[in-house]
Amino acid sequence: MRLIFLFITVFLVYLDGHAQLFTKKRVLNNENFDKQRTSWGYFLGLNQYDFNFDYYTDLNDIQTQKSFGFNVGLIGNLRISDYFDLRIEPGLVMSNRDLIYDPENFDQTDFIDNIHKREIKSTYIHLPLILKISSKRVNNIKPFLLGGFSTAINLSSQEESIDDNSSGKFRTKKNAFFYELGFGIDIYLEWFKFCPSIRGVFAINDEHVPDNDPSSPWTSNIKFMKTSGILINFTFQ
Repeated sequence: MRLIFLFITVFLVYLDGHAQLFTKKRVLNNENFDKQRTSWGYFLGLNQYDFNFDYYTDLNDIQTQKSFGFNVGLIGNLRISDYFDLRIEPGLVMSNRDLIYDPENFDQTDFIDNIHKREIKSTYIHLPLILKISSKRVNNIKPFLLGGFSTAINLSSQEESIDDNSSGKFRTKKNAFFYELGFGIDIYLEWFKFCPSIRGVFAINDEHVPDNDPSSPWTSNIKFMKTSGILINFTFQ
Protein backbone atom coordinates (compact mmCIF):
# COMPACT_ATOMS: atom_id res chain seq x y z
CA MET A 1 0.00 0.00 0.00
CA ARG A 2 2.85 2.42 0.75
CA LEU A 3 4.07 1.85 -2.81
CA ILE A 4 0.67 2.90 -4.18
CA PHE A 5 0.56 6.03 -2.01
CA LEU A 6 4.06 7.00 -3.13
CA PHE A 7 3.12 6.63 -6.78
CA ILE A 8 -0.10 8.70 -6.37
CA THR A 9 1.81 11.39 -4.45
CA VAL A 10 4.33 11.74 -7.31
CA PHE A 11 1.44 12.20 -9.72
CA LEU A 12 -0.25 14.81 -7.56
CA VAL A 13 2.97 16.79 -7.15
CA TYR A 14 3.52 16.69 -10.90
CA LEU A 15 -0.02 17.79 -11.71
CA ASP A 16 0.01 20.51 -9.06
CA GLY A 17 3.22 21.91 -10.47
CA HIS A 18 1.73 21.91 -13.96
CA ALA A 19 -1.82 22.96 -13.14
CA GLN A 20 -1.70 25.52 -15.93
CA LEU A 21 -2.04 22.60 -18.34
CA PHE A 22 -5.73 22.49 -17.46
CA THR A 23 -6.32 26.25 -17.60
CA LYS A 24 -4.18 27.51 -20.45
CA LYS A 25 -3.67 26.18 -23.95
CA ARG A 26 -0.12 24.95 -24.45
CA VAL A 27 2.03 24.05 -27.44
CA LEU A 28 1.22 20.42 -28.26
CA ASN A 29 4.12 17.98 -28.29
CA ASN A 30 3.84 15.01 -30.66
CA GLU A 31 0.47 16.30 -31.82
CA ASN A 32 -0.11 13.44 -34.30
CA PHE A 33 1.29 10.63 -32.17
CA ASP A 34 -2.08 9.07 -31.33
CA LYS A 35 -3.22 9.10 -34.97
CA GLN A 36 -0.87 6.23 -35.79
CA ARG A 37 -2.56 2.89 -36.33
CA THR A 38 0.26 1.06 -34.55
CA SER A 39 3.03 2.19 -32.22
CA TRP A 40 5.82 0.51 -30.31
CA GLY A 41 7.76 1.05 -27.14
CA TYR A 42 9.39 -0.48 -24.10
CA PHE A 43 8.94 -0.34 -20.35
CA LEU A 44 10.97 -0.60 -17.16
CA GLY A 45 9.48 -0.95 -13.73
CA LEU A 46 9.16 -2.41 -10.25
CA ASN A 47 6.88 -5.00 -8.74
CA GLN A 48 5.88 -6.33 -5.36
CA TYR A 49 4.23 -9.77 -5.42
CA ASP A 50 2.32 -11.54 -2.66
CA PHE A 51 0.55 -14.89 -2.21
CA ASN A 52 -3.06 -15.36 -1.10
CA PHE A 53 -4.02 -18.68 0.51
CA ASP A 54 -7.16 -20.75 1.01
CA TYR A 55 -6.89 -23.62 3.49
CA TYR A 56 -8.62 -26.93 4.14
CA THR A 57 -8.58 -26.53 7.92
CA ASP A 58 -8.28 -23.58 10.27
CA LEU A 59 -4.60 -23.52 11.20
CA ASN A 60 -2.28 -20.57 11.62
CA ASP A 61 -1.87 -18.61 8.37
CA ILE A 62 1.21 -18.81 6.20
CA GLN A 63 2.75 -15.35 6.06
CA THR A 64 4.37 -13.91 2.95
CA GLN A 65 7.48 -11.80 3.32
CA LYS A 66 7.58 -9.58 0.23
CA SER A 67 10.37 -7.73 -1.53
CA PHE A 68 10.68 -5.53 -4.61
CA GLY A 69 11.30 -7.05 -8.02
CA PHE A 70 12.08 -5.76 -11.50
CA ASN A 71 10.09 -5.63 -14.78
CA VAL A 72 11.29 -5.04 -18.32
CA GLY A 73 9.58 -5.58 -21.65
CA LEU A 74 8.22 -4.36 -24.97
CA ILE A 75 4.91 -2.80 -25.99
CA GLY A 76 2.90 -3.15 -29.19
CA ASN A 77 -0.09 -0.79 -29.38
CA LEU A 78 -3.02 -1.03 -31.81
CA ARG A 79 -5.24 2.06 -32.05
CA ILE A 80 -8.95 1.15 -32.16
CA SER A 81 -10.40 4.64 -31.78
CA ASP A 82 -9.60 7.97 -30.14
CA TYR A 83 -10.30 6.48 -26.72
CA PHE A 84 -9.54 2.76 -27.03
CA ASP A 85 -6.27 0.93 -27.71
CA LEU A 86 -5.41 -2.76 -27.63
CA ARG A 87 -1.90 -3.57 -26.56
CA ILE A 88 0.41 -6.51 -25.95
CA GLU A 89 3.18 -6.16 -23.40
CA PRO A 90 5.53 -9.18 -23.42
CA GLY A 91 8.06 -8.84 -20.66
CA LEU A 92 10.20 -10.38 -17.97
CA VAL A 93 9.05 -10.08 -14.34
CA MET A 94 11.38 -11.12 -11.53
CA SER A 95 10.13 -11.38 -7.95
CA ASN A 96 11.19 -12.94 -4.66
CA ARG A 97 8.90 -14.02 -1.80
CA ASP A 98 9.49 -15.90 1.45
CA LEU A 99 6.82 -18.09 3.03
CA ILE A 100 6.92 -18.02 6.82
CA TYR A 101 5.24 -20.95 8.59
CA ASP A 102 4.08 -21.02 12.18
CA PRO A 103 5.99 -23.77 14.06
CA GLU A 104 2.75 -24.74 15.83
CA ASN A 105 1.48 -26.15 12.53
CA PHE A 106 4.17 -28.82 12.76
CA ASP A 107 4.61 -31.73 15.13
CA GLN A 108 7.63 -30.10 16.71
CA THR A 109 7.82 -26.60 18.11
CA ASP A 110 11.55 -26.04 18.56
CA PHE A 111 12.89 -25.00 15.15
CA ILE A 112 16.37 -23.99 14.22
CA ASP A 113 16.29 -20.48 12.75
CA ASN A 114 14.69 -20.31 9.28
CA ILE A 115 13.77 -24.03 9.15
CA HIS A 116 10.10 -23.00 8.86
CA LYS A 117 10.84 -20.58 6.01
CA ARG A 118 10.73 -21.25 2.28
CA GLU A 119 12.16 -18.87 -0.32
CA ILE A 120 10.27 -18.72 -3.63
CA LYS A 121 12.08 -17.03 -6.49
CA SER A 122 9.94 -16.42 -9.57
CA THR A 123 11.05 -15.38 -13.03
CA TYR A 124 7.99 -14.92 -15.22
CA ILE A 125 7.75 -14.51 -18.95
CA HIS A 126 4.69 -12.28 -18.70
CA LEU A 127 2.30 -12.02 -21.69
CA PRO A 128 -0.57 -9.55 -21.13
CA LEU A 129 -3.32 -8.53 -23.54
CA ILE A 130 -4.55 -5.14 -22.31
CA LEU A 131 -7.38 -2.78 -23.24
CA LYS A 132 -6.39 0.84 -22.68
CA ILE A 133 -9.27 3.30 -22.16
CA SER A 134 -8.15 6.91 -22.45
CA SER A 135 -9.77 10.22 -21.62
CA LYS A 136 -9.60 13.23 -23.92
CA ARG A 137 -6.12 14.67 -24.26
CA VAL A 138 -5.66 17.94 -22.36
CA ASN A 139 -2.66 19.80 -23.76
CA ASN A 140 0.24 17.37 -23.16
CA ILE A 141 -1.29 14.87 -20.78
CA LYS A 142 -3.96 12.17 -21.05
CA PRO A 143 -5.06 9.90 -18.16
CA PHE A 144 -6.10 6.32 -18.92
CA LEU A 145 -7.40 3.09 -17.40
CA LEU A 146 -6.08 -0.40 -18.08
CA GLY A 147 -7.77 -3.80 -17.93
CA GLY A 148 -7.11 -7.21 -19.38
CA PHE A 149 -5.84 -10.74 -18.98
CA SER A 150 -2.41 -12.28 -19.04
CA THR A 151 -0.58 -15.55 -18.87
CA ALA A 152 2.87 -16.15 -17.47
CA ILE A 153 5.47 -18.89 -17.71
CA ASN A 154 7.43 -19.26 -14.48
CA LEU A 155 10.96 -20.28 -15.41
CA SER A 156 11.76 -20.94 -11.73
CA SER A 157 8.76 -23.15 -10.93
CA GLN A 158 10.48 -26.56 -10.50
CA GLU A 159 7.05 -28.11 -11.09
CA GLU A 160 8.54 -31.27 -12.61
CA SER A 161 11.27 -31.70 -10.01
CA ILE A 162 11.08 -34.83 -7.85
CA ASP A 163 12.53 -32.85 -4.93
CA ASP A 164 9.98 -31.17 -2.67
CA ASN A 165 9.90 -29.56 0.77
CA SER A 166 11.52 -32.64 2.30
CA SER A 167 14.58 -31.43 0.35
CA GLY A 168 13.95 -27.77 1.11
CA LYS A 169 12.23 -26.90 -2.21
CA PHE A 170 8.75 -25.42 -2.46
CA ARG A 171 7.49 -26.20 -5.97
CA THR A 172 5.11 -23.97 -7.93
CA LYS A 173 3.30 -24.48 -11.21
CA LYS A 174 4.94 -23.41 -14.42
CA ASN A 175 1.88 -21.69 -15.93
CA ALA A 176 -0.16 -18.94 -14.27
CA PHE A 177 -3.13 -16.90 -15.48
CA PHE A 178 -4.04 -13.40 -14.30
CA TYR A 179 -6.49 -10.57 -14.70
CA GLU A 180 -5.09 -7.04 -14.47
CA LEU A 181 -6.52 -3.61 -13.59
CA GLY A 182 -4.73 -0.29 -13.43
CA PHE A 183 -4.41 3.35 -14.36
CA GLY A 184 -1.79 5.75 -15.63
CA ILE A 185 -1.13 8.94 -17.55
CA ASP A 186 0.34 9.71 -20.98
CA ILE A 187 2.78 12.61 -20.90
CA TYR A 188 3.63 13.93 -24.37
CA LEU A 189 7.20 15.15 -24.54
CA GLU A 190 8.94 16.74 -27.49
CA TRP A 191 10.46 13.56 -28.89
CA PHE A 192 8.49 10.70 -27.32
CA LYS A 193 5.56 9.81 -25.07
CA PHE A 194 6.29 8.91 -21.43
CA CYS A 195 3.63 6.82 -19.65
CA PRO A 196 3.92 5.96 -15.94
CA SER A 197 1.27 3.49 -14.79
CA ILE A 198 0.36 1.28 -11.87
CA ARG A 199 -1.69 -1.91 -11.98
CA GLY A 200 -2.75 -4.82 -9.86
CA VAL A 201 -2.31 -8.39 -11.09
CA PHE A 202 -4.42 -11.20 -9.65
CA ALA A 203 -3.93 -14.90 -10.36
CA ILE A 204 -6.90 -17.01 -11.41
CA ASN A 205 -5.41 -20.49 -10.96
CA ASP A 206 -3.84 -22.33 -8.05
CA GLU A 207 -0.04 -22.20 -8.24
CA HIS A 208 1.24 -24.59 -5.57
CA VAL A 209 2.44 -28.12 -6.28
CA PRO A 210 1.66 -30.52 -3.40
CA ASP A 211 4.54 -32.41 -1.84
CA ASN A 212 4.98 -36.10 -2.60
CA ASP A 213 3.88 -36.92 0.96
CA PRO A 214 0.08 -36.25 1.17
CA SER A 215 0.43 -35.39 4.87
CA SER A 216 3.30 -32.93 4.36
CA PRO A 217 2.94 -30.04 6.84
CA TRP A 218 4.19 -27.68 4.14
CA THR A 219 1.47 -28.22 1.55
CA SER A 220 -1.24 -30.57 2.85
CA ASN A 221 -3.39 -27.75 4.27
CA ILE A 222 -3.12 -25.50 1.19
CA LYS A 223 -6.27 -25.53 -0.92
CA PHE A 224 -5.32 -22.62 -3.19
CA MET A 225 -2.24 -20.46 -3.47
CA LYS A 226 -2.60 -17.52 -5.83
CA THR A 227 -0.33 -14.62 -6.69
CA SER A 228 -1.46 -11.04 -6.27
CA GLY A 229 0.78 -8.09 -6.85
CA ILE A 230 1.46 -4.55 -7.95
CA LEU A 231 3.33 -3.51 -11.08
CA ILE A 232 4.67 0.01 -11.56
CA ASN A 233 5.82 0.55 -15.14
CA PHE A 234 7.50 3.49 -16.85
CA THR A 235 6.80 3.26 -20.56
CA PHE A 236 8.59 5.01 -23.43
CA GLN A 237 6.93 5.15 -26.84
